[in-house]
Amino acid sequence: MADKLIKIAYLYEDLMNTYGDSGDVKILRFLLKREGYDTQIDNISLGDKFDAFDYDFVFFGGGQDFEQTVVAKDLPRHKETLEKYINSGKPMLTICGGYQLMGSYYKTNSGVTIKGLDILPLHTIFKSDKRMIGNTRYMTEWGEVKAFENHSGQTYFDDKNKLHPLGDMISGYGNNPQDHEEGLRYRNFIGSYSHGPLLKNTNVANAVVAMILDWHKQRVSKKEKVAE
Repeated sequence: MADKLIKIAYLYEDLMNTYGDSGDVKILRFLLKREGYDTQIDNISLGDKFDAFDYDFVFFGGGQDFEQTVVAKDLPRHKETLEKYINSGKPMLTICGGYQLMGSYYKTNSGVTIKGLDILPLHTIFKSDKRMIGNTRYMTEWGEVKAFENHSGQTYFDDKNKLHPLGDMISGYGNNPQDHEEGLRYRNFIGSYSHGPLLKNTNVANAVVAMILDWHKQRVSKKEKVAE
């Protein structure tokens, strides 16, 4: 039944899956199954057509610089649908490289600038002398999170009135060494540097499931009205 099928779009699963980020999707599938829902997971990769509004949830993991450069060339095709999806408050989770590519740019150590989608007012600068690696702890609106970070990219918000951190650091670096903040929360969009995966923290996972189910009910209802 359509009303019991959750559709998840995994952007560039074959290229952006560092440090077990696919575990976030597996955890969601398990939790949704417990709620009585089946899950369809579609890998949206290079050259594929994609309409975010066909899905109940969009996931975008992290990758190395080379893979990120490849993905950045293909990604602009999806800017319009992702921008509308994010700004209308639909649920999306991005980790590390996927998070960075939602901003305006990512400047590499060699000085090359990788253009992002410029959907959210943030940018990232690679600092080779400051590898941020290790276990992290931070406090979110849903309680404490324990995860793992491994990145040299330092992310900065360009509009702090629009963007808010996912959490305040207890230990670790998060977005950058100066701000003592981790990740991003904008409407129902979440960006994070947390691998491990992030959703092993069931307090966050349950919050994401609630977002997914709320949008799913809206999406199914709209389809039923169109069919009448």
